[in-house]
Amino acid sequence: MEKFAGKSIFRKVAIGKIFFYEKNTAVVKRTKIEDAKTELDRFEHAKETAKAQLQNLYEKALQEVGDSGAAIFEVHMMMIDDLDYNGSIQNMIESQSVNAEYAVAMTGDNFSTMFAEMDDDYMKARAADVKDISERLVSVLSGVDNDMGNLDEPVILVADDLAPSETVQMDKSKLLAFVTEHGSSNSHTAILARTMNIPAIIGVPIKKEWHGHMAIVDGYAGCVIIDPDEEEIEKAQKAVAEEEEKQKLLRALKGEKTITKDGKEIHLYANIGSVADTAAVLMNDAEGIGLFRSEFLYLESDTYPTENEQFNAYKTVAENMAGKKVIIRTLDIGADKQVDYFELDKEENPALGYRAIRICLTRQEVFKTQLRALLRASAYGNISIMFPMIIAVDEVRKIKQILKEVKDELREQGIPFKDVEIGVMIETPAAVMVSEQLAQEVDFFSIGTNDLTQYTLAIDRQNPKLDEFYDAHHPAVLKLIQMTIENGHKGGAWVGICGELGADLELTETFLRMGVDELSVSPTFILPIRNRVRSLDLSQES
Repeated sequence: MEKFAGKSIFRKVAIGKIFFYEKNTAVVKRTKIEDAKTELDRFEHAKETAKAQLQNLYEKALQEVGDSGAAIFEVHMMMIDDLDYNGSIQNMIESQSVNAEYAVAMTGDNFSTMFAEMDDDYMKARAADVKDISERLVSVLSGVDNDMGNLDEPVILVADDLAPSETVQMDKSKLLAFVTEHGSSNSHTAILARTMNIPAIIGVPIKKEWHGHMAIVDGYAGCVIIDPDEEEIEKAQKAVAEEEEKQKLLRALKGEKTITKDGKEIHLYANIGSVADTAAVLMNDAEGIGLFRSEFLYLESDTYPTENEQFNAYKTVAENMAGKKVIIRTLDIGADKQVDYFELDKEENPALGYRAIRICLTRQEVFKTQLRALLRASAYGNISIMFPMIIAVDEVRKIKQILKEVKDELREQGIPFKDVEIGVMIETPAAVMVSEQLAQEVDFFSIGTNDLTQYTLAIDRQNPKLDEFYDAHHPAVLKLIQMTIENGHKGGAWVGICGELGADLELTETFLRMGVDELSVSPTFILPIRNRVRSLDLSQES
């Protein structure tokens, strides 16, 4: 028996045989060609074949993982037609008289390296996409098949790395888990794994000789056990059975109120990052959406999303939620969320820099476009608007003035909208200190515990070297949360929590005793939190 540690992508346990996946990589040789036009025609035909393959993958993914997971293949189809990418390949074929396979492989390597060396995490992730489409094109040109759809039994897939296309091609009923040596927790494949509820571990030093051996993938402990003994197998089987029973019990809570034994009821909402996530919100029986991170509309675009593009996204979510509350946070970029076309200057301390509402208040044309879209969408559902990174009452008053100007414009144009609730994120100690005054200006607060913890403890939450010092349960953080709730209520605002701590079952009772009105968490945490709340009796001493 051997145990190997890695990084868990999805917290679940799987037991089964290992299938070691090795790509049938085409050997690319540089060949001198005589007729560049013929080679360019080969390249164009390969592109059409690759796009047809990607279209099939898109349709398969759409059925299995929804719009969010399928969007990967739309991106790949667009990347295959990218002018710079194509221009580089064509130029290499024509100027160097080389075969298409070589031109594609070299261009793929060059572009992948270029993306990988960028500072922005989102752009770094594109390196894997370029590599994936280049390998697909080379495979088509070389006649190599990498079909993964014909497995005889459910397996734990072990690979050096997995491209999204490889993951989607598999028969999901035959996939128990996957283990890779490379890849990141932010990659498309990781997102797919979480969407499909497949346990996964990355960063494991894999071995080809594992093929056919029995293994346990423990997503809770973040490890893989090869050739486990009977004791480990029994323990894993018990964990799998407990997980299945827990899910069965949680499903029974659908339609029930989030209320304690002594009658204290709170609102339980969900956090989302895209329109497609609405399905998970409804499936997990959330009362509404407590945080729609609108910045993903900007992060996923190559240019500023238009008013209509934003309007359609917000309108779709509002309509899908059928009158349930949808709280949409205005643009929150900067710090760890960089968008190239905003052309933000590099900063020494980006977490303390030009970000979120500071960008909106100084680039009002961008802000007003979003506010118009939000207000227009409000006519189709129950939308509230929330503003991030507020530190002063004057900021809120400026926002309200801009909001009034936008409303006046819409009225003049005869465009309908509703009188929406507005709120602010409480993410800094400064906001907590003036929270009673802020509450008199808005309808609600939402406490962003991730940033509040970071700024209170003076610890960069993106720095893994500081993990041992980062304590989200620190008394100072909890006191600030308590103060925010009390001051919010004094000023007439209701108060929710939308950061990671909202899903912390160890703190659920603490937050309820503090008087919090709402918790907003990832959709998969809705039923566990409801279960926890319904088990509590606040009339009893804690």
